[in-house]
Amino acid sequence: MNFTEEYLHIRKHSEHICEPLQTEDYVVQPIADVSPPKWHLGHTTWFFETFILKPFAAEYKVFNDDYNYVFNSYYETVGARVIRTDRGNLSRPSVNEVYQYRAYVDKAMSDLLSCSISDEIQELLLLGFNHEQQHQELLLTDIKYILGNNPLFPAYSADWKDKAIKNTSSEMISIEEGIYEIGFNAEGFCFDNELSRHKVYLPDFSISSVLVTNSEYLDFINAGGYQNFSYWHAEGWDWVNNNQIMAPMYWSQIDGAWYNYTLNGLQHINLEAPVTHISYYEAYAYACFKGLRLPTEFEWEIAAKRFNWGKRWEWTESAYLPYPGFSKAPGAIGEYNGKFMVNQKVLRGSSVATPEGHERITYRNFFHPHLRWQFTGIRLAK
Repeated sequence: MNFTEEYLHIRKHSEHICEPLQTEDYVVQPIADVSPPKWHLGHTTWFFETFILKPFAAEYKVFNDDYNYVFNSYYETVGARVIRTDRGNLSRPSVNEVYQYRAYVDKAMSDLLSCSISDEIQELLLLGFNHEQQHQELLLTDIKYILGNNPLFPAYSADWKDKAIKNTSSEMISIEEGIYEIGFNAEGFCFDNELSRHKVYLPDFSISSVLVTNSEYLDFINAGGYQNFSYWHAEGWDWVNNNQIMAPMYWSQIDGAWYNYTLNGLQHINLEAPVTHISYYEAYAYACFKGLRLPTEFEWEIAAKRFNWGKRWEWTESAYLPYPGFSKAPGAIGEYNGKFMVNQKVLRGSSVATPEGHERITYRNFFHPHLRWQFTGIRLAK
């Protein structure tokens, strides 16, 4: 791997995602879960500065001493930070200053990578690459939420093409009971939550070859799915009623017709496309409506070679927990995944927002059950 080329390629892609934005779009934070695009650009830069340049680049001088406070996300080891809900209050540093920060760090990183680097730096560099790719997915997702909650429903880009346009024919794929191996076991990078590889016992099960479509989910809506408590967990039923949820995020009924906001703007719902922006609560309720269930993450991983995946992050029935033998790295890097292993559900796959090459079968995404601003979908099992 040419580390300099890969570094610059990944860094440029983040800026490419932001090219359609107006300056005002960079600073908006409609909800706590959505970070302003400007913050994503600064935070991913701070990651390389903090974990590689400061400890390993001789005579490196930080771009701005305040940026550790501004762009630290959740690393207690690294020091105080702006709380997450206040990221939208950061009118300064300006967008131009953030791009200057990126250029400054990119120059220093290119200089560092022009020489031979240690195995330790290589490991941190690969983590930094994958960290920025995670934020590229979040960046596009957050941009959609920012624009999709603008009353004018502006398009992100008229040229955007969703690579998940149409489902194929549906079948239930049968998997025999047995003892299977789960977890990462290949060359290249993985996150620590994909380790260690271990055995699980799975009874016979079957799993759908395709994701649930908008048309199928509309049947749930029309059948009164959001008004029937029997399909919902108690917590999910409270969430539906307290938030007056009646459809997936971005869906609107206008003059009797269903529309949804897409990155191309407000569009008639494509009935054949996989339903998206679904919470775990909704995925579970829909599965109950169909007399089926969601797969566990282990069932999903074993079956994934038998179907096309990567159109939507897929909710599973599994809690986000450490694998047997999981071990956190020392220091700040150990905060990356381990401290979030509570009160969340695992999602598998990838989505239209996932950068090419960042997806793999063993990848474990995780969110709280009520969240649905990500490109999430439903695959059924029994």
